[in-house]
Amino acid sequence: MDQQSEDLMKPCGCPQDESQSEPGLRDPTLLWLQDTVIIAMFHVRQRLLWGAVVLSAVFLLLWTATFLYSAFYYSYMPNPAYATPVHYYYRTNCKSLSSHPCSYPVANISLLVNGKSQAMTFGHPYRISLVLEMPDSPPNRELGMFMIRMSCYSREGKEVASSAHSTMLRYRSTLLRCLGTLLFLPAYLTGVAEQKQLLEVEIFSDYIDSSYASAVGAFIEIMSSKVQIYSSQLFIYANFSGIRYILHHFPLASAIIGVASNFMFLSVLLLLGSLKDGSWTSQQNNTRENSLKKERRSFKAQLEDHEDSTAEMNASEDSPVNLLHIRPTDLTQGEREI
Repeated sequence: MDQQSEDLMKPCGCPQDESQSEPGLRDPTLLWLQDTVIIAMFHVRQRLLWGAVVLSAVFLLLWTATFLYSAFYYSYMPNPAYATPVHYYYRTNCKSLSSHPCSYPVANISLLVNGKSQAMTFGHPYRISLVLEMPDSPPNRELGMFMIRMSCYSREGKEVASSAHSTMLRYRSTLLRCLGTLLFLPAYLTGVAEQKQLLEVEIFSDYIDSSYASAVGAFIEIMSSKVQIYSSQLFIYANFSGIRYILHHFPLASAIIGVASNFMFLSVLLLLGSLKDGSWTSQQNNTRENSLKKERRSFKAQLEDHEDSTAEMNASEDSPVNLLHIRPTDLTQGEREI
């Protein structure tokens, strides 16, 4: 009878205690550890993302600063030098039986780079010189002074500038020439050295090309029909002053300073832009943290409600009323008759 009463007093269809099947959910240490790991992973991911963004921004700023300095340098700095060979021509169909040419040697040269772009930048001063390689021959020594004239012309064929300068061979006495010949005799015999002189004649000392009538070519005339020339070249040198002088003579230091200045200026602009949007970013981060806190609070509230409901159910099962509550269907036929 006691065994039957115990069996009858057992609750039928009652749910099991879920707190016993899931003990880990009720441990506050594990809950705190789980929340801490989630927050730490969130902050680490955020720091890594910001680090990648900062590195990308620095690389982009450095590349932009270098590009801006290069663009400024090549647009602001003129071509430092330009050289072209000069080939002379003259008439020989004269009626006299003289061995000298019938006209002065004349050359027509182009002042365009590859026949397209201007060799000289508009508004920048240039020094134009003509270099003559002349033999140290008796006719050239007897020639004395002679004139060299240069005339620049535009695309329309109009003369835009003209200049003439005189020159002559360097004087060397007979004794000095003999001593030089004896000293350099092996070089002269082997062809390593030649008895010649190089004359550099400055035709324009401060030539400025105009954008309204730019020079595209020049006529060079040597005003002597007895002159003897091995070769000739025209050199155009840019006269640098101010910032251009520093950029040309100190290119590495100028590049470092220029790139650094551009980088700092772009960094300030980026910093101002980030400060302007900083309030939105902080608000977004606060929103994310608040959402995480709300999720933790709701999770804890659900656990507490579950524990309270489980405790109430256990208390109701252990009460005397539930122990005496026996359904008629659970009684046997003999018990019903009693």
